[in-house]
Amino acid sequence: MKKYFVIFLILICPALALAQKDIKGLKITYQKSSNGTLIENQDPIIFYSSEKMGWLSTEKAVANQADKPFEQNYIDFQNLKWYQKAVLKTGKTILTIDSISIAKQNFEMLTETKMILGQMCQKAKTVINSNTIEIWYTKALKFNGAPTILGQNLGLVLELNRNGNFQILATKIEKLKTIPTQITLPKQEEKKVDLLTYKDELWKSRFTTLSVFEKEIINFSGDSKSNDSILRFANGTIIVKKVRFPEIKKGEQMFVSVTEQSNGDAYDRTGSVFLIPTSGKISFLDGLEKGISVLPVYENGNSKKYQGVTKTPDFEPLLELMRFFTPFGVKKYNTIQLKNKVWQDSVYYRQEITELVSAVNNQEVYIGMNIGNYDKGGHKVSLNFTIHPEEMETKTYWNLPLFNTNNVMEMAGQEYGTMFNTDKGLVIDFDLFKPMKNARLRYITTGHGGWENGDEFLPKKNTILLDGKVVFSFVPWRQDCGSYRLSNPASGNFENGLSSSDYSRSNWCPGTVTNPIFIDLGDLSEGKHRLQIQIPQGANEGTSFSSWNVSGVLIGE
Repeated sequence: MKKYFVIFLILICPALALAQKDIKGLKITYQKSSNGTLIENQDPIIFYSSEKMGWLSTEKAVANQADKPFEQNYIDFQNLKWYQKAVLKTGKTILTIDSISIAKQNFEMLTETKMILGQMCQKAKTVINSNTIEIWYTKALKFNGAPTILGQNLGLVLELNRNGNFQILATKIEKLKTIPTQITLPKQEEKKVDLLTYKDELWKSRFTTLSVFEKEIINFSGDSKSNDSILRFANGTIIVKKVRFPEIKKGEQMFVSVTEQSNGDAYDRTGSVFLIPTSGKISFLDGLEKGISVLPVYENGNSKKYQGVTKTPDFEPLLELMRFFTPFGVKKYNTIQLKNKVWQDSVYYRQEITELVSAVNNQEVYIGMNIGNYDKGGHKVSLNFTIHPEEMETKTYWNLPLFNTNNVMEMAGQEYGTMFNTDKGLVIDFDLFKPMKNARLRYITTGHGGWENGDEFLPKKNTILLDGKVVFSFVPWRQDCGSYRLSNPASGNFENGLSSSDYSRSNWCPGTVTNPIFIDLGDLSEGKHRLQIQIPQGANEGTSFSSWNVSGVLIGE
């Protein structure tokens, strides 16, 4: 019997050796899972491995069906180089070569083993950015490869686990007798960029950016003039531009971003990014172009006239996208020296505004920005919007701007929001032309009056009534203002050890965004409704007075 077995081995071993020689490479297919569940609608990862190099891609990219941007990764196993090649949304191709990432990988080699797709695998572990990565790899197939850059020089990685809740697992191994023509290193003469530039261009290509203003000056000067693209009003304290927004697909997210520096003004100021509705017979743009007197007036019985602050049948107030507050002199006054204080170069504000997509979707609209100030140098600002693809279950909303007492035209005579000094406060009558399901009020509120008894420094309850019934009340207050001291070089320092920018305020801090709150109103019927805002505004003291900047947008299905 032993003789026949020896004869069998003699016959079979050359065939096995021949078969092994015929294998020129491998194709491995990987799929991703989260918390034990296979991720739906994924594009499986594909890795082609040959003796000298590997090609990391996806199923759609291999078939030339991938949406842009997409990446192709090539690994030079002999020289441990990683070639990253990306096709951007514009069709532009960029390339970078990394000769460090593979060589510097450090793993803890463990004794555990397990079978994956019939292959005995060993375990290795590493920690990257506080993430624990466990890798299962085999050396039995004589080829290297992995679904990511990690472990490319260990062997063939068949499973990767991150923090125990995310997994990339090989689902198929195919032996190749010929190597696909795509498995060739990018040509050295292709235009290369450095690694940081590559990452930045690829990242920016994953979403849409609409640049509105770039380092524009918002100041107070009679010399401020409009040009062909940017309109300037109220002595330069307001800038406006017509912006064309693309179609925003259901589920996509939208953000607004502002960068601000002082260009001369040392004080904390109210800033706002807004959309000017133009569907009515009168718009706020008319007020900017023709003067404040053309805007509809709201009165509460205190003998003052408040221009352009509430919705009427013929007018919609400014739709406030973001309210922000400048710090005390960031950048311009960074020459002020204090021990252990390194001032910020600028302030960056960023906020999601996806709930307001319907106001801009596939439309050309007027986008404005203001910073109330009386300084000729003023402020230097940039503004952009970003739209991000996202596979989310979302509902379609529509928006109705109802009120905005933020006096953006202060420098052109618009009255401060002092209508809360009577019990009536602010009343808005509006008419819905159709029922609104799951209605919410997007409400922004900040209190002002910058002396010790002013409403800026005193907590005051805001009460919201709908059709005569209280639907919500709260005290808007910020106690974290001291967190932003390094953005406030010109903030005054007092004998008690505090700086002006440290003090708690009525829902704002120098150098921050004021977040909206969302007040549930339920289902609203078609027809007439009344909304009322009550705030116990403080009394005047000499020439000092308090005011409240409140804005509200009705959002519903």
